[in-house]
Amino acid sequence: MRGFSKAIIAGNLTRDPELRSTPNGASVCGFAVAVNRVYRDNNGEQKEEVSFIDCTAWGKLGEMIAQYAKRGTGVLVSGRLSQRSWEDKNGGGKRSRVEIVVEEFNFTGGGNGGNGGNGGNYSAGASSPAPQPASDVPTDIPEGEIDLSEVPF
Repeated sequence: MRGFSKAIIAGNLTRDPELRSTPNGASVCGFAVAVNRVYRDNNGEQKEEVSFIDCTAWGKLGEMIAQYAKRGTGVLVSGRLSQRSWEDKNGGGKRSRVEIVVEEFNFTGGGNGGNGGNGGNYSAGASSPAPQPASDVPTDIPEGEIDLSEVPF
């Protein structure tokens, strides 16, 4: 049977995204998302659990995240799970990490960096359409008349 790997999370960035380049010039952006879960325990007391999920975005998608997101920015991320393994440099043995390789994301407007609106859907796919504006943004503006320096996220 073939496997299937898809993860979808929503939360806030825990730190500013870090944009780097590989030796061959490819851009890669690393960031982590805090995902909160509120539940009631067996005694009926409300509890909160926070998970910190590492994410990696490649190419233009990573560059966009690094440019517009910062610590506290609300995001909705979807992608595939990937496990990396390496030898600890300090003799700690073999280490591994599971992370989300981002394929699509949305700015959700949560946290300190948000504007309360929908920032559009962005995709890493080569055949994907251009990012779609939020439904409350006018789409009849002639090309070239939009000042991107005033993008709120």
